[in-house]
Amino acid sequence: MTERIYVPTTLAGLRELAVAGELPGSGDAVVAPDDDEETEYAALLTAADGSAELLTGPGRRVVVVAEVPDADGPVRLRDVVAVHVDLIEGAGPDDDLGWFAPSEIQVLLDQA
Repeated sequence: MTERIYVPTTLAGLRELAVAGELPGSGDAVVAPDDDEETEYAALLTAADGSAELLTGPGRRVVVVAEVPDADGPVRLRDVVAVHVDLIEGAGPDDDLGWFAPSEIQVLLDQA
């Protein structure tokens, strides 16, 4: 059985995921208790707030969405189902995050 988790991170963390193939486990992951659209959106927003707290200055919020067997374990690149990123640096908490497929991670990093 897998859980869908929303992991707050930064562009540096996303780069680590792309290079190392995984993000270390942490207690920061937000678990969506079911696959209801409203529940998943709430989990995404909570993780986006967590990402904003990780920024030490201007930057972009990044949320990695993955389906993993253990919400506290590492997130492997192959488990990632989507990445949500602010489309512009310095976006506010009410701004929507863009959706990117896992196959677009490197393109996203190259443009950052």
